[in-house]
Amino acid sequence: MGIIVQKFGGTSVGNIERIKHVARLLWETQNQGKGVVGVISAMAGETDRLIQLAQQVADSPDSREYDVLVSTGEQVSVSLVAMAINALGGKARSFMGHQVKILTDEAFSKARIVSIEAERLLKELGEGYIAVVAGFQGVDETGNITTLGRGGSDTSAVALAAAVEAEVCEIYTDVDGVYTADPNICPRARKLEKISYDEMLEMASAGAKVLQTRSVEIGKKFGVPIHVRSSFSEEEGTMVMREDEEMEKYVVSGVTYNRNESKLTIIGVPDVPGIAAKMFRPIAEANIVVDMIIQNVSSDGKATLTFTVSKPDTRKALDLLQNLAKELGAASVSADNNISKVSIVGVGMRSHAGVAAKFFTTLANEGINIMMISTSEIKISCVIEDKYTELAVRVLHEAFGLASEEK
Repeated sequence: MGIIVQKFGGTSVGNIERIKHVARLLWETQNQGKGVVGVISAMAGETDRLIQLAQQVADSPDSREYDVLVSTGEQVSVSLVAMAINALGGKARSFMGHQVKILTDEAFSKARIVSIEAERLLKELGEGYIAVVAGFQGVDETGNITTLGRGGSDTSAVALAAAVEAEVCEIYTDVDGVYTADPNICPRARKLEKISYDEMLEMASAGAKVLQTRSVEIGKKFGVPIHVRSSFSEEEGTMVMREDEEMEKYVVSGVTYNRNESKLTIIGVPDVPGIAAKMFRPIAEANIVVDMIIQNVSSDGKATLTFTVSKPDTRKALDLLQNLAKELGAASVSADNNISKVSIVGVGMRSHAGVAAKFFTTLANEGINIMMISTSEIKISCVIEDKYTELAVRVLHEAFGLASEEK
């Protein structure tokens, strides 16, 4: 019996009618002779409501209790989906993360999956049940409930697909696939039939909100094909899969942007060995992810270090940096929230010259100043003023010939 994992996001289960629709999709898949694992997010808006409750009680809620609270949204949705499947005449059972068991580390609200015990799921599937599993959550070694961060249900789904050796992991969402750019900014953006794991990783890390980065990492590691598709349409979506020769024909596959980062700068730190390590160690210990880093050295032996973090981590990172500045005798520390990261991604960039030149020339022609630059084999990213985001995305999308001819 082949197994399919189907994940449904918050908008897909946003009300009772949509929950019934999801139940029907899961049941119909089982009726095609497949073992079915449904991974369900909290109903749209529910996690935000729970977060607001926590913030009304405490400015900085205890991290353990915070995870206990926000994990309850999925408990509601999985039970309702299982009830709806049973009402259709099917057989379904709901499971929390600790029942499966999705074992994670102890980083509350940002936990990473360590392992999954698939035996119980496989037993339920063998007995003809649809397993409806709560996304976004797990349990650590001491039994504490943990959550995986925003978009964590994607990660839950792909990890479960790897654990049960599923044929495919279908990610049902409110968009019908991965596009060459945000269609809200570029109306002629083109839906991609397929995209490599590496391209999707770069696009996700650069701001594309279709999939959580860790879900793609797991998909690549275990070779799980990921099908991104709409829960409101029967159209085929986009397959995230291993790279093939056809993908290399396109120099650039997409343009992405990320408005959820801040730029932190510390001026006048001594330019001596070990300074960078001293600065980033406490940042790492606070579980803050750093993205782009630039260091400039002046003639007086002092350095200026600039890096970016996610906006929710800005206050914590700034406090740490100000303490470090006093310790190191730095001149000043500042934060800039009015930035955006714009990127182009494509496996074809490996074998085509002149991509960077076109990227920078296109922005220069529009008078867009570049503050920071980061590159990989298949990505070029830059930090610009936030007000130029839409313009930068549109002109880059046009410059690299990504627009659909149908619109």
